[in-house]
Parts: sequence; C-alpha cells; structure tokens
Amino acid sequence: MSARKKNPKIAFVASQTTQAQAARRAMMQEYDHVPAKSADIIVAIGGDGFMLQTLHRHLQHNVPIFGMNRGTVGFIMNEYSKENLLDRLRAAEEVVLHPLKMTTRNVKGRKKTALAINEVSLLRQTRQAAHLEISVDGRVRLDELICDGALVCTPAGSTAYNYSVHGPILPLGSDVLGLTPISAFRPRQWRGAIMPCNAKIRFDVLDGDKRPVSAVADHTEVRDVVSVEIEEDRSTRIRLLFDPEHNLEERILREQFDH
Repeated sequence: MSARKKNPKIAFVASQTTQAQAARRAMMQEYDHVPAKSADIIVAIGGDGFMLQTLHRHLQHNVPIFGMNRGTVGFIMNEYSKENLLDRLRAAEEVVLHPLKMTTRNVKGRKKTALAINEVSLLRQTRQAAHLEISVDGRVRLDELICDGALVCTPAGSTAYNYSVHGPILPLGSDVLGLTPISAFRPRQWRGAIMPCNAKIRFDVLDGDKRPVSAVADHTEVRDVVSVEIEEDRSTRIRLLFDPEHNLEERILREQFDH
C-alpha cells in the first residue's frame, strides 16, 4: 500500500497483439517505467489470458498487478486509458488471492507439482469417458464418476472454465472451492460440490490404461495421470489491483445476474 501513496516504480508488460503492444508504447512514452523485476507495481496490458500468464510469471515477487484490457473478455482487467494512471493506482483496491497446488502422479510413478490461479482440470485423453474416484480429506466421497472430466476452481476462477460447464459462481472471500463435473454420465444428476478452502481433494483415475486422463493446472498439463491431489496454497499470495468502480467482487456478483 505504501508504494502506491508515493511515486511507485511502474513496469509495463503487454501481450503480443498489435493493440496491446501499441498501448504499452503509449504508456511508456507517458510515464516513467522500470523493468518488472524492479517494479513496485506491474501494469499488464492485454486480456485475461495474458493476465493469467503475468500472474504466474511473477508469483514469487509479491508485487501487485494492475490489468488494463486490450484483449477480448477482460473479466479480471480494468478499462484501458492512458490518462491519470498514477491517480488510478493510488486509489486502486487490492484483492489478495491464493492459488491451488496440484500434485500429480503418472503411470510411471513420476510426481509433478504446479500452481493454478483459476482451476485444476482433469480431462479424458481419448474418445472413452474417464472413470474417477473422488476423495475429500482422506475419505472417499464418490467411488466412481463417469465423465469427460472434472475440475476444482478458486472463487476467482469460478467465472472461467467452471462457469462454462455450469458450475457455481463463488463470491470472493467465501473461503470455499468448487468441484464441478464435466459432462457427467454417471451419476447423471450429480452437479458437483462446494467445499471449504482448506479441503484436500484427491482424484484417482480408474482403469487409466484403457481410459487415460490428463491434469491441467491453468497452463501446465500432465498426461497419463493416475492420481491428482489438490489443495489451496496459503503460502503464496496473488495481489490484484482494481479501480474501485470495477472491483472483482462486484464483477462476480454482476455476472450472476447477466442474461
């Protein structure tokens, strides 16, 4: 917060689109700037996909990131404007998020970990449906889910892939995670579950040799998994900045009433 009350050192980063690169050049001509590793605030110019990349790239730096939309959807971005940037940064509201940690084991016994800001997804790799066993905190809750896949999302990620597969939108600050099936065949009526943020979720792949499954944490994919463990990583903080009139909590609430 203190950096925003003075004259913060700002880094401008942008996606590779023509529109985003032009906006970055315009901002760098207007304002003093430094490399991202030296910045107090990073201004990310692009769309939601680029914002997600930027957040992952700077996860360990504990630097707040202010997104400006020069992409398509721009759900987690602020409006782009070259005017009054310093005033906007000083007035911005900060949202702190925690990512999910995915730990996978594949058919060869190899383990891999990755972080997800939006969701961890399990997806069938072939034409055959996946068969998954789901445990929460060491107890089997669903002995067989026949499906195209399943995902676990954070509140911030609940409006992304989770929303497109008819999962619930989760309010920020609710301290819950969403577990949503993707095209469930059996049990046909099961719509998923909402769990506390400290829940430890495990998927075991049944008949994986015949029905292979991949696991994806945002942009990191692991193929031929036999088990996937998911829990919130409270040791990692993601700091997002929003204009007061465009804060993320209001967007998530508004999304539930849009037609």
